[in-house]
Formats: sequence, C-alpha cells, structure tokens
Amino acid sequence: MNSKPPETYLMTAAQIDASDESAIAHPLNPQSEVYLRRLAQAVGLQRTIVTMARIPPGKESFAYHAHKGDEEWIYIVAGRGRAEIGDKSFEVGPGDFMGFPVPSAGHHLTNPYDADLVYLMGGERGRVDVAEFPKLGKHLIFAGDGIYLVDSDKLKRMSFGDWVKKD
Repeated sequence: MNSKPPETYLMTAAQIDASDESAIAHPLNPQSEVYLRRLAQAVGLQRTIVTMARIPPGKESFAYHAHKGDEEWIYIVAGRGRAEIGDKSFEVGPGDFMGFPVPSAGHHLTNPYDADLVYLMGGERGRVDVAEFPKLGKHLIFAGDGIYLVDSDKLKRMSFGDWVKKD
C-alpha cells in the first residue's frame, strides 16, 4: 500500500483553476495556441496522460496529425470547436468524446468561435510514439531523449524480409 497522504490523489476544481497553465504553440502550425494544465502529473500518474487544454477563440490545437504508437482521446468540457477527423469536419461541444486507437485517423481541433474551447485530452504515455503530419509531409518521433522531426519522404518502409539473410 502507498504511504502518500490521501489528499495527494485529489485535485479539486479550485486547485485545477489555480494551477499554472503552460502555453504551447505547435512548431508546424502558426495558428496553434493551446494552454495546458497537466492533471495526471499533479496526482502522480506515470503510465497515462490526462491534460486540461484550452484553445482561445480563433486559434487551433496542434496540427492535423495521426499517431502510430499511443492511443489518444479528447472530451469537450466547455465551448464549441471544429474537429477534423479523417476527411470530415464536425462541430463539437460539451459532452462530446473522441477516441483515436492506433494507428489513428488524422485529427485536429480548431476554435473558430468567440469563447474558449476547453477539453480534457489523454492517452498512453509510451516510451516512444510516432506522429504523422500527412498534410505537411512530416513525422515526429517522441522518444525519451528528445523529439525528432523528419521529412516523411526520407523514411524508408522496411519489412521483416529485409532483415532475412539471403543465400
């Protein structure tokens, strides 16, 4: 049994509201502006990520992307937004949920409205994840020692057969 005091496992709404927001701007999208509150880390979770996110009016989340390794989910808490999933766009609002099993469909959130879009997002905290940005021709590799950006046309797809010694 863990010896931490019980209150270390709870973040009240007041504590969440008072917690620091981290401003994020995705380097591949000049319209990206997201403010994050890391909830999972605050209560000591190590194998999953849960983050409160806020997109101001007229801004976007990250960049249209798909995950190869880690599943991701989004739950809208307040405001309205547009979710681009695959080749379709949907209006989303409070209570709407999106889940992206891997390999995931491409997805992206925007806020074309006049109030903040607030949502919970989360997923796995894998040791390595690969995100594909198909509209930009880029891949990001998230690893323990850094984040690596590579042009998609520089990747070489291989199979097990490529490793089999041929006589």
